[in-house]
Amino acid sequence: MSDLFLFWHRRDLRISDNIGLAEARKLTHKIVGVFCLDPNILQRDDLAPARVTYMIGCLQELQRRYLEVGSQLLILQAEPSQGISKLAIALDAKAVFWNLDVEPYSIERDRIVSTALQAIGIKVATFWDQLLHTPDEIRTGTGTIYTVYTPFWKNWNSKPKAEPVDTLPIISLNKLTGLTAQQQEIAKLAGTIRLPTAKELGFIWNAPLIIEPGENAAQEKLNYFCDRAIYNYDKQRNFPAINGTSELSAALKFGVISIRTIWQATITTIAKCESEESRTNIRTWQQELAWREFYQNSMYHFPELANGAYREAFKNFPWENNQTLFQAWCLGQTGYPIIDAAMRQLNQTGWMHNRCRMIVASFLTKDLIINWQWGEKYFMQQLIDGDLSANNGGWQWSASSGMDPKPLRIFNPFTQAQKFDPKTEYIRKWVPELRCLDSASLLAGKISPIERRSLGYPEPIVDHNQQQRKFKEIYKKYPEKP
Repeated sequence: MSDLFLFWHRRDLRISDNIGLAEARKLTHKIVGVFCLDPNILQRDDLAPARVTYMIGCLQELQRRYLEVGSQLLILQAEPSQGISKLAIALDAKAVFWNLDVEPYSIERDRIVSTALQAIGIKVATFWDQLLHTPDEIRTGTGTIYTVYTPFWKNWNSKPKAEPVDTLPIISLNKLTGLTAQQQEIAKLAGTIRLPTAKELGFIWNAPLIIEPGENAAQEKLNYFCDRAIYNYDKQRNFPAINGTSELSAALKFGVISIRTIWQATITTIAKCESEESRTNIRTWQQELAWREFYQNSMYHFPELANGAYREAFKNFPWENNQTLFQAWCLGQTGYPIIDAAMRQLNQTGWMHNRCRMIVASFLTKDLIINWQWGEKYFMQQLIDGDLSANNGGWQWSASSGMDPKPLRIFNPFTQAQKFDPKTEYIRKWVPELRCLDSASLLAGKISPIERRSLGYPEPIVDHNQQQRKFKEIYKKYPEKP
């Protein structure tokens, strides 16, 4: 009879196209999944209730998938360094397999768990699954790490991409053996619990999830996107009133769909294109997938990014950090319609259109002169797709504190609204008190004090032009050190 292996799920909440799971399956038919509700993560102050609710939904489906194939997904609520080892001993598991991550905490956690398991004679095997290319695979000609996206993209795009792996097809899983009743009792003694709800973990999200959780929903969303919006992606992706993006970021965050499956879908879709324009749109989305990998590579090789600015000029930047202005920004009460629409979308749904993420980030840092880390944390407290690498990378890009050849970038909120919400559909949806005003007034911000008072809409909390000049003056005093 085959030895029993544990497969430790983390950011790969799926059975299909899972490299670590596929490798374990080559060696044994007896695989039991485990997910650890890590208190070191759950007790952080930057967890979004929507994100935890989504994760629990994904775990519910993963448990069902394991049952379908004759095994189980066990749930631990313990320090991974203790819980994983204790469970492996209790079940007499011969090995624990898992897929690697790029985040500083995850790397250190994995080192501790690996050391603990090996100390008691249990085999450990780890694999890269969440990236098309491992962090050490994409380097410059001299072997250094890329700190600029464009050359990274050119190198990354030139390399062949791995195809999806045949993990555990449903038709052949009847050989997989789950736990006996006795083993289940042993597992309970080792600390396994039933999967709690998000509410039971202390995270309350009463609104419907804007993105349906789970492996099946992610695959359906990918299919829908590739059948429709991807052909106009380059044109429509910047317009928040249009459903022109894939909305797969949460699925990628938790790995309910693999990056290989997604990339293969782009290749298949390109092959069916009949025009160069359509192919260009698909390539634009491929570049966005490369941005994801660029930020993950950056976090892996420069873990200090998680705690501060990359550029020297911003490490001691004199942010003003006005708490009252920050609260107005958080609540969508800045008096700037496009800013308030975006922040209200975030607060009400747990998601924000990417163009709007850039606009509100620029406004916080360049208009309100508030530390980008305040905004980065607030986003993580709200976003259903909150991911350290992508969120940090996006905020540092907007703040001009990160890896960027163009260091100073300031978005004018009125110009951005005119370009990307010309009919004010997005503004009207999320700032309903302004629906009675004409588009020209909304786009130019020409709303009289009397109208603002009667509609219950605030005066602008700052003057954009004045703050832009102020920020530039401050910036001049903090040049890069040679």
